[in-house]
Amino acid sequence: MSLTQQHLLDTHRARHLGTPVPPAPGTHDARVVRELREYRRFRAVLAGRPARGRIRHVLHRWLHRWPAGC
Repeated sequence: MSLTQQHLLDTHRARHLGTPVPPAPGTHDARVVRELREYRRFRAVLAGRPARGRIRHVLHRWLHRWPAGC
């Protein structure tokens, strides 16, 4: 059973029983990603690492490790 079919079944069941309809799949995806990003920043601060710009700093360090022209 696909995700869409399960959602339709849950929606039908909720309407039949008079309970609130569940949210559509993907409704809260942006909020979950935002909360995960904030949690990772929080964990970085607790560990004593910079909370922002870590990936850019690592990429810059990696790209400029070798001398130009090699």
